[in-house]
Amino acid sequence: MLSRFPVSLSRSRSLVHRVRRGLSAMAGGFGEDAHLGEFSEYMERLRNYERSGVPRGAGTDSDDGFDLGRMRRLLRRLGDPHTHFPVVHIAGTKGKGSTAAFLSNIIREQGYRVGCYTSPHLLTIRERISVGETGGPVSSALLRDIFDNAKEAIDQSIESEDGALTHFEVFTALSYLIFSRENVDVAIVEAGLGGARDATNIIQSTELAASVITTVGKEHLAALGGSLQSIAVAKSGIIKQGRPAIIGGPFSSDIEKIIRDRALLTQSPVISACDPGVRSITRCIGWDCGKPYQRSDIIIKVSNDIPLFIELYDVKLQLLGNHQCQNAVTACCTALCLRELGWDISDSSIQAGLEKTQLPGRSQFLTREETSVLGLDGASSILVDGAHTEASAKALSDVIETVKPGGPLALVVGMANDKEHLAFAEQLLSGPRPDIVLLTEASIAGGSSRSMPASSLKDVWTAAADSQGISYRI
Repeated sequence: MLSRFPVSLSRSRSLVHRVRRGLSAMAGGFGEDAHLGEFSEYMERLRNYERSGVPRGAGTDSDDGFDLGRMRRLLRRLGDPHTHFPVVHIAGTKGKGSTAAFLSNIIREQGYRVGCYTSPHLLTIRERISVGETGGPVSSALLRDIFDNAKEAIDQSIESEDGALTHFEVFTALSYLIFSRENVDVAIVEAGLGGARDATNIIQSTELAASVITTVGKEHLAALGGSLQSIAVAKSGIIKQGRPAIIGGPFSSDIEKIIRDRALLTQSPVISACDPGVRSITRCIGWDCGKPYQRSDIIIKVSNDIPLFIELYDVKLQLLGNHQCQNAVTACCTALCLRELGWDISDSSIQAGLEKTQLPGRSQFLTREETSVLGLDGASSILVDGAHTEASAKALSDVIETVKPGGPLALVVGMANDKEHLAFAEQLLSGPRPDIVLLTEASIAGGSSRSMPASSLKDVWTAAADSQGISYRI
């Protein structure tokens, strides 16, 4: 039974800050960020929609949408670095970051030099760019050097665009410069918002190896047109003439039709990770060094425009949940598609890449040693997850139900003010029943303008408990 909804901000904030500091220490912390110098101050001065919230209609292919022209003009000043390497472009409401990580590790395992660009970050902005053999965050030295060389051209672009260039646009351009300088064999690029008008969508068919759409859900509704259908239209904007499109799903029939219609218009072959010839089975949950993994089989036998075949057994996925198994399948289908296009990617590289993939903040169970570093009880199970939609709350609830960590269940919740708060709370309360819910506030992109007050979250969770007949006390 849910016994209480404590809203002691000092307690919950203290725990959140302690976890964040501990994770930072375990990941090497912000030490390198101290050497970024002028770069950090420069980026702070740019307009940051992650901090302030995205304007209505900004992600739609309309007069209200972001102006891709200024991104093209910026890149032209920088020598069009995005034309120097092939790109796999990934869009989706959920799952695109995990799919990008799976795919990057698969290709890297084969020996290719891979660049990967994702957003947002958890601890340091350097996490958004990885390049080279390890897949770790870009070094501060490389990022600073690239910025120093590009600053004059960026200043000129900002002046010519009347200051309209955004934080995301500039950082995206810097990522392409890094990939070009480091001579990557391929870049895995995650769209930031939607697809059609996202700053990453300056990739043309001549540079595109494949496009991937993972899921379509109700996030950023106002910015993407107000409906699931308009969101699907925005995300399908990354599909380019004659280049294969891999779709994850599962999608409702009307949403899948929108995506397939775009593919038909661009004469792009479609590969579905939900094809009848694609199967994935999670056999069991195991534990290794105090952390859980799921043992899965992945079978893909597709003979459409692009035939795909692989049989993988006993794959140890460190990313947990059925949704992550689906992301792994989507990455597999993409890798197999690249193989059919001439890339040298072996079955063993696919399995090894899947098994090596782990991401902070995605169903991340901390080990006993890690919880001790945080100053917490080493016997406690600490799960860190970035869920913030109804669908991701369901996925998180399923992970908790599957892993069944022992002892009382306490949720520590902090959210942005533009999320589905009630549906999120109801979904978590409908799964394994928490004993305690701590409500807190956290900065978002270094600011507080989008942070949901803990007092407002208390009202939401109280309503969610009432709707499900759960007794509580505050």
